[in-house]
Amino acid sequence: MASVGAQHPRDVLLGAQGAAGILPVCDHYSGVEARMVKSLQLQAEMAQEFGVCVFDVTLDCEDGAPVGGERDQANLVVALANAAHAAPDLVASKLKRRIGARLHAVDHPAFAADVDIVMGGAAQSLSYIMVPKVESLADVQTAVAAIDAAVRPGQRDGDVPLHVLIESPAAAHRAFEIAAHPRVQSISFGLMDFVSAHAGAIPHTAMGVRAADDAVTLDQFHHPLVVRAKLDIASACHASGKVPSHCVVTELRDTSVIERSAQIAAMSFGYTRMWSIHPSQIRPILRAFTPSEAEIDLAARIVEQAIAADWAPIAVDGKLHDRASFRYFWQVLERAHQTGCTVPEPMRQYFPSRVH
Repeated sequence: MASVGAQHPRDVLLGAQGAAGILPVCDHYSGVEARMVKSLQLQAEMAQEFGVCVFDVTLDCEDGAPVGGERDQANLVVALANAAHAAPDLVASKLKRRIGARLHAVDHPAFAADVDIVMGGAAQSLSYIMVPKVESLADVQTAVAAIDAAVRPGQRDGDVPLHVLIESPAAAHRAFEIAAHPRVQSISFGLMDFVSAHAGAIPHTAMGVRAADDAVTLDQFHHPLVVRAKLDIASACHASGKVPSHCVVTELRDTSVIERSAQIAAMSFGYTRMWSIHPSQIRPILRAFTPSEAEIDLAARIVEQAIAADWAPIAVDGKLHDRASFRYFWQVLERAHQTGCTVPEPMRQYFPSRVH
C-alpha cells in the first residue's frame, strides 16, 4: 500500500480536471429571511450529523428580493453569510460550510449594487456566486470583471468561482463555450424559464414530472427539446471538467418524486448535483446521488489494488481495470465522502478527517 506521502490518487487520476474539487450534490436555495435562517441552521445540523457539509446553501438576492427592496435583500444576505461563516460550533469542529449568493442578472438594474454590497461585504464568507440568466460568454466575462473589481485587497484567498444559470434556448446552444470559461465552476439548468421561452411550443407538462406509471406525458425527462437542453448542458460541463447541476422539481410533499427525479438526473442525464427549493427535498436528493454500499466497497478495493500496482493495469474479480476505470472508481469514493458516507479503510487516509 502506498504511503500517505505518496502522490494523491486525485492528482494521479484527475490532474487538471480535478483542480476545482467535487461539489456537494445538493444546492439548496432560499430567499425569504426566515427560510434562509432555517436553511443555514439545517446545514449546520446536517454537517454535524454527517461529518461533512453535504449541501450548499445559496442565499437569493434575485427571487427573494421584493421590488424596490433589492439593496435591503443584498445587505441581509451579507449579514447572514458572515454570521454563518463565523458560527462558533462549526468553527470549533473545523467543519467547512459552503454558502453562496445568487445575484441579479448582469443586465438587471440591481446587478451593480448586488455586486458592490455582496462582494464588498461578504466575499470572505462566500464559496461561490450564482449568476442567473447567462446568455453568452460575454455575460460571464462581465460578471467576472465586476465581481473581481468589488473584492477588496486581502478580503479572501483565491478568486470567487462562478455558478451560472442557463435559462434560454440560445444560452443552451452556447453551453460549451460558457462551460469552458476558467471561472465557471458549475452550470445549472433553468427549466421553467426555458419552457416559457418557447412561446407555448413546449407544453406546461414539461415543467413537471409524470407519475411513475405514466408512459405518455411529455414531462421534463421526456420532452425532446428539454431533454436536448439538459444533455447539452451536462455534456458541456463534463467536457470542461465542470459540475452540471440539475433543475428544480416543484413537488414539495411527495419525496418519492424528488428522489426518483434525482435518480434519473444522475443515472440517465449525467448530472452530479441538483437544486433543492424546500428542506424536504434535501435528503431525497442526497440519497439519490449517494453511491451504494456495494459500489463503495468495490471502488475501495479497486483503487487500493491500483495504488499497490503503481497504477498499472490489474485484474479484480476476473475483470481488467486500468487508468480509465481507476478514475471512475476514485470518483465514486469522492462522491461517497461528499454525501456523508464513511469511506472504507485504507482509502480513508486520502480524505479529510470526519467530525462527529
